[in-house]
Amino acid sequence: MDRAGFVKLAVVGMGLVIASFFVRGFGQLAFGRPVAETLQAPIITLGFAVLVYLFVRATLDAVGIWEVEKGDA
Repeated sequence: MDRAGFVKLAVVGMGLVIASFFVRGFGQLAFGRPVAETLQAPIITLGFAVLVYLFVRATLDAVGIWEVEKGDA
């Protein structure tokens, strides 16, 4: 993965977390709290997992174990 891919994945992860809050909010309006939490759970879990992966990958890059390529730019 190069740095551009890293940034794109970070934007996707943050987008998933933010989208999960919108899903929960609109889900509460339409279906009630328990259903909204059920709809939100997989989205926020996936977004959090992506962000945790990126944190671990950035830490390993900083230590020098698994480097993120610079890219063509």
